[in-house]
Amino acid sequence: MTMVEGMTSIELGTIPSQDTTIGVSGDVMPEEVMETPEERYERLLHRAQIEDLSEVSGIGCLYQSGVDRLGRPVIVFCGKWFPAHNIDLEKALLYLIKLLDPIVKGDYVIAYFHTLTSTNNYPSLHWLRDVYSVLPYKYKKNLKAFYIVHPTFWTKMMTWWFTTFMAPAIKAKVHSLPGVEHLYSAITKDQLEIPAYITEYDMATNGIHYFTPQTQTTTS
Repeated sequence: MTMVEGMTSIELGTIPSQDTTIGVSGDVMPEEVMETPEERYERLLHRAQIEDLSEVSGIGCLYQSGVDRLGRPVIVFCGKWFPAHNIDLEKALLYLIKLLDPIVKGDYVIAYFHTLTSTNNYPSLHWLRDVYSVLPYKYKKNLKAFYIVHPTFWTKMMTWWFTTFMAPAIKAKVHSLPGVEHLYSAITKDQLEIPAYITEYDMATNGIHYFTPQTQTTTS
């Protein structure tokens, strides 16, 4: 074998065949072991239950915080604390599944705080699309409200784009709120546990007692 032939053989060996697919984590899966969405989720759920995810849970960016006025669990996500470019995104997905799987069997709501986030906190749209596609229907069906607090122009544009072209099923459930106190119509203050930096930013931006909440009495 000549040197050129040897180099060609090595180079070709690094190219995946066309009979492959890319998983959420970016790994290559042969076509013969491709899974259905249901099988894929069950495999990820099993991993989420047995793997050590402390490096993600310890960040504190995603957690349950009480219930809303209708008794539905509230999931809080703090964007500033999500190190999108310095975290194992596969483990982040597993932690999301571990936390939410027992909750999404019934109605629930999400409160996302965009407060003081930067580009370092933004995961790629490709990853968001893959995560959305791997989550079963119960996640979308039982999500009753997705609150975005302290949105920016970028947030509003990306939310419109994502819910229009990628996730139309949740478009009507997304609500952009300019301040924390707007949440109190749906979630009482004692049920909403959030970091101090969010309330400090909120007071500095909006002042004190800038909104009088109206009690939510019907399901959405």
